Amino acid sequence: MSEPQRITERTFEFAVRIVKLCRVLDENPGVARTLSKQLIRSGTSIGANVERSQAAQSSADFVPKLEIALKEARETQYWLKLLIAIEIVPESRLLPLLVETQELLKILASIIVKTKQNRTH
Repeated sequence: MSEPQRITERTFEFAVRIVKLCRVLDENPGVARTLSKQLIRSGTSIGANVERSQAAQSSADFVPKLEIALKEARETQYWLKLLIAIEIVPESRLLPLLVETQELLKILASIIVKTKQNRTH
């Protein structure tokens, strides 16, 4: 499996996990629902932008889409850390998602750097 296929599948599976978490958050009133909306937007946007990058016509088109995915991953990391801090959901449910977010950040950053380096050579 190629790197683009792996990151596409991995971000899709991550989005599924985020949606499932947000369904749990939506069962709670108040702040949990508000945070759920933020988390579902950023957490599913990672995969959507990775998917869009696969249709890029050039590396100049590819990199900006991955940079958006990277920004969305950073935002998702923020919301997950906040949820851990305010203890709405058990930390054990959130930590695997936080770890995966950090892995996705590393992978996306690596792909962006490699693509930019290849453009200059």
